[in-house]
Amino acid sequence: MSLSHFSEPNGQSSAEIVNLDDDLGRSLPCYIERSFTVEDSTYVLLLPVDAPVAIVAWDGKKDEDSATWIEDSEEIARIFPDAKAVLAERDLSLKNAAFTLTVEGELSALDEEDILTIEIENDGGEVISDDFQFLASFYNQGQEYELYTPLSPFLFFARASSAGELELLSPEDEEFRKIQPFLEEWLSEE
Repeated sequence: MSLSHFSEPNGQSSAEIVNLDDDLGRSLPCYIERSFTVEDSTYVLLLPVDAPVAIVAWDGKKDEDSATWIEDSEEIARIFPDAKAVLAERDLSLKNAAFTLTVEGELSALDEEDILTIEIENDGGEVISDDFQFLASFYNQGQEYELYTPLSPFLFFARASSAGELELLSPEDEEFRKIQPFLEEWLSEE
């Protein structure tokens, strides 16, 4: 993955933006929220410029147990044109960006009725709750799909090389676990 710097179109400087590229050649522009150095390695916390999008398929009633999060790349490719068209009707542009789908444009005002709350039990038995804002719904081959964007920031954590290359780190990575105490301390300072 490469690190490409962008400036604001009007020449004014604001948050620094980098471009994450995946192995398929897709890009994801991200703001650098924070950066810090530990043992001569630079780490960055990245926030996508455009809102991430999740696709949910419903099986019957709309409750947490009947929701299927669509992650299969073939299914996403099949339904992408319909999802893109329904969002275009709302002046939103769906993008198949690196690492996630994103939507560009001004999202509608948040309405409590349009929030989907999902509770997931992690490996430690702790229940984690995430809220998502409804964007649109559509049908494809008789199946109902809905598009959501997370209300919590969707962050990426990466190590930057001196050559400007970024390597995304996940909580499963040994390096991530090694610097996690530094990251937690750093985040608690905000």
